Amino acid sequence: MINSAKNDWNKINAHSFLIIGATGMIGSYMIDVLMARNENYRSNIHVYAMGRSVERLEQRFSMYLASEFFHVVEADVTQSITIDGKIDYVFHGASNTHPRAYATDPIGTIMTNLMGTQQVLDFALRKGTKRVAFLSTVEIYGENRGDVEKFTEDYCGYIDCNTLRAGYPEGKRASESLCQAYIAKHDLDIVIPRICRTFGPTMLLNDSKASSQFILNAVNNEDIILKSEGNQYFSYAYVGDVVYALLYLLANGENGEAYNIAVPEFDLHLKDLAQGLAALTQKEVIFELPNEEEKKGFSKANQALLNSDKIKSIGWQPIFYLKEALKNTVDLIRNERF
Repeated sequence: MINSAKNDWNKINAHSFLIIGATGMIGSYMIDVLMARNENYRSNIHVYAMGRSVERLEQRFSMYLASEFFHVVEADVTQSITIDGKIDYVFHGASNTHPRAYATDPIGTIMTNLMGTQQVLDFALRKGTKRVAFLSTVEIYGENRGDVEKFTEDYCGYIDCNTLRAGYPEGKRASESLCQAYIAKHDLDIVIPRICRTFGPTMLLNDSKASSQFILNAVNNEDIILKSEGNQYFSYAYVGDVVYALLYLLANGENGEAYNIAVPEFDLHLKDLAQGLAALTQKEVIFELPNEEEKKGFSKANQALLNSDKIKSIGWQPIFYLKEALKNTVDLIRNERF
């Protein structure tokens, strides 16, 4: 990916990036890609890795601490952000992103999106950044009304807003609206990638999403535990393809536009994902009932497929194959490379 000719690296090289949510799955992979560009191509990209814990940042990115191009920023995204120097691009990916957190930290889930996004956009205004990427989600579409197979960017499904679980998708919906307000009022340049369910070797080991739990079962050479019938039909993507899409949108996306990020080959029923990982590790799929806390965090959606024609129409194509992506994920976590 770091040498892909399809990406416009001239818009990336010798620029500065603020990655908010730096220790998360997507943010940390992006930092690895940008720092690999520096190491292999002398790209002179300054990377500002922002998170709430300097210890976690320094532990995750210990290999970069001596680089003049890597900077640790300890900050809470819901507070005013202060960074010396120029920031060309901002990627806002700070958010709770898994069911257990939605259930146990519902206020934080909402406010990190609402207050955090306002702080990020105000910071971008002060800094005169070239572009902000607000990382949104497939969950903003809500439940499929039964009238489409896949969600296009203009689709709006049903969300019962009077529930605890609604905090995450409603927080993202409101944050997208806030982005549009800043575009209209302040002429800020913002692109909104809507990301499908994502997996990869940089996933956090406490991630409670079903796909992440399957992967951890595989890493530990255990049977795959499926806590439903597995009929849910979702779009998935490997984190490498997601980061490639984010960088592609930075260079080629239109201001104010939303773009679905998904890979058709990775449209899977949950039970098929479980079976794929079981086959990879020569284990079995075991059905088990969820506990009450897990139930509270579960999505009500049974089919959430993203139509990715829009981002493909501007030239993006995925790089990774499903079997390769699953094997890479399991092998790299086993080898403790992340």
